[in-house]
Amino acid sequence: QVQLVESGGGLVQAGGSLRLSCAASGSTFSIDATAWYRQAPGKQREWVATIYRGGSTNYAVSVKDRFTISRANAKNTVYLQMNSLKPEDTAVYFCKAVTGFYDYWGQGTQVTVSS
Repeated sequence: QVQLVESGGGLVQAGGSLRLSCAASGSTFSIDATAWYRQAPGKQREWVATIYRGGSTNYAVSVKDRFTISRANAKNTVYLQMNSLKPEDTAVYFCKAVTGFYDYWGQGTQVTVSS
């Protein structure tokens, strides 16, 4: 079992920055990758970024060059640094831990970008 807790969301003006955190506990040794997703009102959940066990990363085209995913292994925490935020980035952001058997989700954190 893996438990995930997101934090760091809030209200920010367009052009601003936020850093989200995803703290994992439990069987963290089983995590192969951690991803961030987001879901805007009335829209489907969409993938944002992934960091793999070996440290490689991937980003959605819509956030590439603005968002950075990173990891602090000692803290079992994955971060999403979000810069140059746009109103269209407004959503609930979720992290997901991928293991060999199950995917685990956090409860989400709200990010609101005002124009």
